[in-house]
Amino acid sequence: MKLTKVEELEKMAKQVRKGIIEAVYSNQSGHPGGSLSVADILTVLYFKEMNIDEKNPNWDDRDRLVLSKGHCSPALYSCLANRGFFPVEDLKTFRNINSYLQGHPDKNKVPGVDMTTGSLGQGLSAANGMAIAGKMDGKDYRVYCILGDGEIEEGQIWEAAMAANKYKLDNLCVIVDNNNLQIDGTIEEVMSSYPIDEKFRSFGFEIIKIDGHDITEIIKAFDVAKNVKGKPTCIIAKTIKGKGISFMENQVGWHGKAPNEEQYIQALQELEEK
Repeated sequence: MKLTKVEELEKMAKQVRKGIIEAVYSNQSGHPGGSLSVADILTVLYFKEMNIDEKNPNWDDRDRLVLSKGHCSPALYSCLANRGFFPVEDLKTFRNINSYLQGHPDKNKVPGVDMTTGSLGQGLSAANGMAIAGKMDGKDYRVYCILGDGEIEEGQIWEAAMAANKYKLDNLCVIVDNNNLQIDGTIEEVMSSYPIDEKFRSFGFEIIKIDGHDITEIIKAFDVAKNVKGKPTCIIAKTIKGKGISFMENQVGWHGKAPNEEQYIQALQELEEK
C-alpha cells in the first residue's frame, strides 16, 4: 500500500502514533517519547519511499531499514502492522512474554524487520554491511539507518561513519532523530554531540537538515539523498520527543514510561482531534 499524497501520509502518521500508544499502554512497558518523535519519518519511509513488499518480507531486492535506536520499536512495529506485514491487533501484545513483538526488534521473529537492534551504536555498522553487499552484488536497493541523537555519543557510530565514507556508500542514508533528549536529560547535559551537521560533514557525508515532522520536507530530503553520488548522506531531522501528545511533548520523563488509563484515553482523544 503506497501513499503518494501528503494528506494521506499525515493521516497514516496519526494511525502510526495510535499504534505506538496502544502498544506501550497494553503491557505497561516501552518507550513512547522517541517512538513518537520518529513516527513521521518512518511513515514516509514505509508508505512512500522504500521499495518493499509486505507479501515477501525477505525479497532480495528490497530497500533495507535499520532502526539503530531499537528501543523505539513501537514506531517500527506500528508502521509494519499498518503496512500489512502482520495484524494491527498484534500491537497490543507488545512486550508480552509470549509475544513475537519484543521490546527491541528481532529480524528472526518479526516480518519486515531487517536488523535486530537494541545495543545502541551498532546499527550503522550493520547498515554499512548491507550497503557494501548491495554494491558487491550489483543491486540498486537503498539502506536507511535511523540513529538517536543520544545514541551518536557512542564511539562505534564514528568508526562506522569513517567506513561509510571510505567505501563511498551513496546507497546509504543515515537519519538522525534530533529530539535533543535522552534518558538522563538533554543532549547538552549528558554528552553534547553538537554540532551534528559539522561532525558528519567532516566524516564525508552529504548533509540535509529538515523539520522531522514536516511530511513535505521529509519527502524532499529523501529525493535529494537518492541523487547524491560518491558519498553517504545524513539527514538531520529536528524533532520533538513525544510529538503529537501534549503532555508527552519535550518531556524527558516519557523516554521510557507507559501512560496510565487516563493518559491513554487522553492521548487517543488528542490524536483523533488532530
